[in-house]
This record gives sequence, structure tokens and C-alpha cells, in this order.
Amino acid sequence: MTHPISRRSFGLSVTAAAATAVAPQVFAQPSFPSKPVTLIVPNAPGGAIDILARSLQQHLQSVWGQSVIVEYKPGAGTALGTDFAAKATPDGHTLCLVATPHVINPALRQLPFDTVKDLSGITILGTSNVLISATPAYAANNLKDVMELVKKNPTKFAYASPGSGSSMHFAMELLKQRAGIELLHAPFKGSGPAYPEVFSGRIDFLVDPLFSSLPHVKSGRLKPIAVTGPRRSPLAPEIPTVAELYPGFNVQSMFGMVVASGTPRNVVQKIYADLITVLKKPEVIEKMASLGLEPNPITPEQFDVTIKEDIERWTKLVKSANIKLD
Repeated sequence: MTHPISRRSFGLSVTAAAATAVAPQVFAQPSFPSKPVTLIVPNAPGGAIDILARSLQQHLQSVWGQSVIVEYKPGAGTALGTDFAAKATPDGHTLCLVATPHVINPALRQLPFDTVKDLSGITILGTSNVLISATPAYAANNLKDVMELVKKNPTKFAYASPGSGSSMHFAMELLKQRAGIELLHAPFKGSGPAYPEVFSGRIDFLVDPLFSSLPHVKSGRLKPIAVTGPRRSPLAPEIPTVAELYPGFNVQSMFGMVVASGTPRNVVQKIYADLITVLKKPEVIEKMASLGLEPNPITPEQFDVTIKEDIERWTKLVKSANIKLD
């Protein structure tokens, strides 16, 4: 841009011209990304978040013209990986995938970083529904009848989850409070060993991702009761939501991306915009659908608000329900 020279002050015009000449050298920042980008996966290889990372890696490399290196840092309920991202140079070249534990961990663990202050949200990549199902022989067939039966028989029934502190555990504890019921919790080390217990009727209910439970619903080994998201899932639109009985109820599994706070906002916005481009690609939508995920992007500012609100919600639940890790 050419600056007009003031006729009133030759000295000022020379100074302005000099500043204009050197400004691009002193203040210009390289376009993002200016080097390879590291994408942290805070889980062990092989799970849904890893598959999602590999899909994003392929397409972001094409968009950015830079290598995207997937790096695994599992441990401490995903906190090890997010801690690494929180302490990375805040230039956008270290990104981290997160899932629901990102907003649950602050309520349950002593973390070496502040989830709200030390990390900034890029966007939610996708969400998936959680299903409450029952053993096929269970007397009730819908959520209203289930709640009435449980109220009449407090502490008689139990539900299985993939473990204490999971989003499935929290969904059911939130429902217990909303409905005013007592229901025993049977946490397992992952959902795999829980299924046979519910198939056989030794445990009454199972709370697990809809995508994982649906094949067993279709085979008749599980009776669907309700999904916990805000609306019915396109995977099984015939299954009602908890919110149809208890308006406003909403618990979903979430996958998102964060970056170290202090990352320039223009870089955050560029990463967000490029992710939106990638999330619209048919092959990415298809890959996410194969994992039971629906693309559900929101702006970085909205994601920051969501993270803060979810942490507050789960912290309140942990205290009121006296929830502890196994």
C-alpha cells in the first residue's frame, strides 16, 4: 500500500516512508502453516479418535501443503496428551484431538494444566449418541415405564457402563438425578465385558455408544430404551430421546480439536476454516458415519463457551453424586 506524503512536513514524510519500507520485514508473520503440523492423539492407536485423526491428517495435508504428523500420547484419561498440547509453542503447529474426557477430567482429576485457561478450542468435529438399552426380558419397553418400575423398586436394578467417569456413566447419573430414581452402577473396564452381562439379564441396563450397541439391538440381544442426545439419531430414528420425557436432557460423546491458548486468533480462525472445508468432504463424512459420528462444527468462540459450561455441569454432578474414579 502506498502512503500519501504530507506536503506540510517533509521530515514526517521521510519518516513515514522509511517506516513503510521496513514494516514488512519487521512485522510480517509467515502464513500458517509454515512448517509441519503435529496432531496429538491422547489415546492409544486403534480407536475411533485415531481413525478420525488419520482421516483429518490426509485431508489437512492436502489443504495446507505441509506434513501433518500424528503423535500418540495416551495416559491419565487423555490428560497426558492435552498437557503436552497446553505447553506447546502457541503458534498453531501443535494441535490436539480431544473427546468427552476433556470436559470431564477437570471434575475428577488433579491436572497439571488449566483446561479453560491453557487451551483454546478450535471446533467440535463430531458428536455421537449414547444409548440406554435393557436386557430383552426386562418388563418395561420405554423410558417412562422404566422410570416408574425403577421408582417402585429402588436399589433393585443396576446399569452397566464402560467405567466410572465415562460420558456413559455421567449420562445415567444425570438421568437418575433428573428422574429422582435410585439405580446401582456396575462399572466395567471398557464396554466389551459388559455386553454379555446385559444379554443374559444378570445386569438390567447398559449405557454405551449407540453405534456400538445398535448391532445387538438389531439382533434382539438388547432392548433399546432411549438415546441421550437432544434429537433422535439418523442411525436409529425409531428410538426416542430422553429429552422427549425430560425436556432439555442432552448428553453426547464429543470429538473436538484444541490448541495452546495464546495461539494468534487469526491462526485459530484459519485452522477452523480449513477444518470446515475438510469436514464437508464426502469421504470424511462417510468415514465419520462409519464411526457413528455426525459432523457438528461450531466456532472456536462457541467451543470455548461449551467447554467451560460442560466442565461446570460435570463438576456440579461429581460433587452432588459423590462420583469418584475406580
